[in-house]
Amino acid sequence: MNPTQVHPSASVHPSARLGQGCRVGPFSVVGEKVALGADCQLISHVVIEGDTEVGDACRFFPFSSVGLEPQDLKFRGEQTRVRIGSENLFRESCTVHAGTAGGGGVTTIGDQNLFMAYTHVAHDCQVGSQTVFANAATLAGHVKVEDFAVIGAFSGVHQFCRIGAYAYVGGYSVITQDALPYVLTVGNRARAFGINVVGLKRKAFNEETIQSLKRAYRLLFHSKLTTTRALEQIEQELSDVREVAYLASFIRASERGIVK
Repeated sequence: MNPTQVHPSASVHPSARLGQGCRVGPFSVVGEKVALGADCQLISHVVIEGDTEVGDACRFFPFSSVGLEPQDLKFRGEQTRVRIGSENLFRESCTVHAGTAGGGGVTTIGDQNLFMAYTHVAHDCQVGSQTVFANAATLAGHVKVEDFAVIGAFSGVHQFCRIGAYAYVGGYSVITQDALPYVLTVGNRARAFGINVVGLKRKAFNEETIQSLKRAYRLLFHSKLTTTRALEQIEQELSDVREVAYLASFIRASERGIVK
């Protein structure tokens, strides 16, 4: 097994917990309540503070910062947390902030996510697994990003919005309502531009499922039906398709409304 390595210039609190094979590079800081899983790598100039737990085999590139206080004026120093899964990649200057008492107290990130340079995950966000955040993609507080979503470069997501599973948010977009799963969402302000067919094929979705999603999309946005009536028809015609059922339930659960 690989030994744990800490560069002489790094500052690791004696109470911090480092898993087997961790490598803490030059001028990095690991705080008192931090717990790193096995084989994590802090390349250099990385700061991980606060009550932060990280799973195995995560890599942090220079100047990434995780677990510090949120940028929320209501924060009063309460004890909040960050929980990160395994095999995540945080490129240069990424920031992930701790939660707030009013938002549930924890910011969570799943497994196998890619956060490119300058991305930001604000307080109380919930990020799933196998997502991609392109350069400078930014989440305000309380945002939920579901599995396999992609958020394009320099895009911003308003607080309390949701990004559905397999959603594709194009670069430079401004998201102020929920971005639908399986859908291409692009623009300032954002609009929906159809099912993300190319992305779904790359994820091995079969043709029947894709056609069912396209049918549901047409009913929602290209028929003369209201959203309520369109959902009723979708659930009547396509309820046996799991992905369509999820799309319908995502819309029904929306509190901010959906990007149309």
